[in-house]
Amino acid sequence: MTPTPLSFREAVREAMAEAMRADPSVFLMGEDIGVYGGAFGVSKGLLDEFGPDRVLQTPISENSFVGAAVGAAAGGLRPIVEIMFADFLTCCTDALVNHAAKFRYMYDGKLTVPMVLRTPMGRRFGYGATHSQSPEAFFLHVPGLKVVAPHSPNDAKALLLASIHDPDPVLFFEHKLLYDTVEERSSGDETVRLGEARVVRPGRDVTLISYARGVTLSLEAASALVEQGIQCEVIDLRTLAPMDVATCIASVRRTGRAVVVSEDCLTGGVASAVAVELGERAFEYLLGPIARVSAVDVPVPSGPVLEDAVMVSSEEIARQAQHLVRSY
Repeated sequence: MTPTPLSFREAVREAMAEAMRADPSVFLMGEDIGVYGGAFGVSKGLLDEFGPDRVLQTPISENSFVGAAVGAAAGGLRPIVEIMFADFLTCCTDALVNHAAKFRYMYDGKLTVPMVLRTPMGRRFGYGATHSQSPEAFFLHVPGLKVVAPHSPNDAKALLLASIHDPDPVLFFEHKLLYDTVEERSSGDETVRLGEARVVRPGRDVTLISYARGVTLSLEAASALVEQGIQCEVIDLRTLAPMDVATCIASVRRTGRAVVVSEDCLTGGVASAVAVELGERAFEYLLGPIARVSAVDVPVPSGPVLEDAVMVSSEEIARQAQHLVRSY
């Protein structure tokens, strides 16, 4: 059988369509997700197949429709909500943090909130300070929320299906610059569970740990370092909460060095969270300090030159990895 390509955008769309066909309790909510097909075209065609009763276009009022989704999930439905840009999660924090995340605990497990909130995160050339943020680290601080950020199309489909079937609220982050990436479609036989990282490239000298587009940059850095005789092991976290720290520790035990990459700001970001875990639980295996590569602590500029200057690059990842190998 001839292999067929799968794009990240198609993977997300297919996961939603398959879940909706299999379970009538699954429905979509969000701004411009119907005729327009969503801000990045992910839901295109779903209104034609499932109709306006299951593809609900909402007003520009994130806290209102996310609150409605929390109520629907608590009542037995499985909403998939699209927030047009991850920056706008600040508009619905009350519904997510004070309600969706806490109902299972407050009602002693008798009430769950099986909803997925999908949202595009990260830079896209020139989108500016209020449409380019990577706010995923905010939600690692909220017990009761699960946070997923896939890198590959096949993982995006499998992890979104796992998120839809999960009994708890899941934030599903999709990097804007990954939507057009393509890989060979997998057989679909592999079961992907939330909370499991994956070694996407084996290596012996230094471990590069990231998620979403950071994995792309880490793989680029690893390829460049081969010419210098440095073999990088690259880990895709895939899920940030719960986080598979055990896979990271096992890798660091082999390599003795770690570079953690995240496209959010350095201070209080995901890279910091991973570095703390490694520092506490893998200190005895480390030959040198843990390096963090993240965006500069400034709002994301609109100008392409400035945007490149403050964002993560594969060159910086390679420089940090090379420094660790040469110095320790």
